[in-house]
Amino acid sequence: MRIGKLLTSLAALSSIALIATGCGSADTGSSGGDGERTIAIISKGYQHQFWQTVKTGAEEKAKELGVTVTFEGPDSETDVEQQVTQLQTALDKQPDAVAIAALDSKAVIPLLQQAQSNDIPVIAFDSGVDSDIPLTTVATDNKAAAAEDAKKLAEALGGEGKVGIVTHSETAQTGVERRDGFVEYLEQNEPNIEIVAEQNADGDQAKSADATKAMLQANPDLAGLYGTNEGAAIGVVQGAKELGNTDATIVGFDSGKAQLDAIKDGSMLGAVTQSPLDIGSQTVQAAVDAIDGKDLEKQIPTAFYWYDKNNIEDPKIAELLYE
Repeated sequence: MRIGKLLTSLAALSSIALIATGCGSADTGSSGGDGERTIAIISKGYQHQFWQTVKTGAEEKAKELGVTVTFEGPDSETDVEQQVTQLQTALDKQPDAVAIAALDSKAVIPLLQQAQSNDIPVIAFDSGVDSDIPLTTVATDNKAAAAEDAKKLAEALGGEGKVGIVTHSETAQTGVERRDGFVEYLEQNEPNIEIVAEQNADGDQAKSADATKAMLQANPDLAGLYGTNEGAAIGVVQGAKELGNTDATIVGFDSGKAQLDAIKDGSMLGAVTQSPLDIGSQTVQAAVDAIDGKDLEKQIPTAFYWYDKNNIEDPKIAELLYE
């Protein structure tokens, strides 16, 4: 490592030890090694337990490998500007590698170009970006996972009925792929199921509840609903409950206490869970491999599983669920 880079890194770590920077959405404290190798991780958010679990997975792997990680994300999963600022701040500290879960797959590209010009390896996680700069992308196959949601919903509906979708993003690849995977499965396999409503609610629970109520009021015969992330799915359940609707079958994505409770009490059929611990762990492993000059596969897939009241207590599933 160059002397200037080392001094910059040590100065940044000293500052972190003395003061807390930014707002509550950032944890710039170190975890793991002695500071010689630092990985800056910028997530999509901080408000959902999913990201906290990704953070835990990253910190555990950092400790194992003897490196330092910082982890932060914007206050809202719609605040692209804040995420870009956080990425710029991280790059200014000259980390040995940076990992990004981009809210907007195009907005971060200029900063990724900056990282590349400074020989800072870039790892994408959770979502890819519209660039070949990231050496790899650590992520769930979101289209395949969404297709599993669609398949289970179709089975529950007996292959017919009207369906609505509440998405969590129109710009992040996860939002696009979870919508497309769901829609494509139904179009290709279920000719008697019609998607009659779709609305983006930015992964916000209250907005998702309002979107759900609007869909149900406009389509009183709606048979199924799908929320594409934790916030969207919880909002869908909430919106249906507020209208007293118990007829629509609901499927979701990720976990969290509210979804787990909804599945147990029958308000939700089930959901697809990712492995956020695995995402965090593999992101750090990929970053360390990149720092060491190892070749990486362009895609590092992480696991996903369907769960419902029948297998929610299965040890293989339970270890992936978080509250």
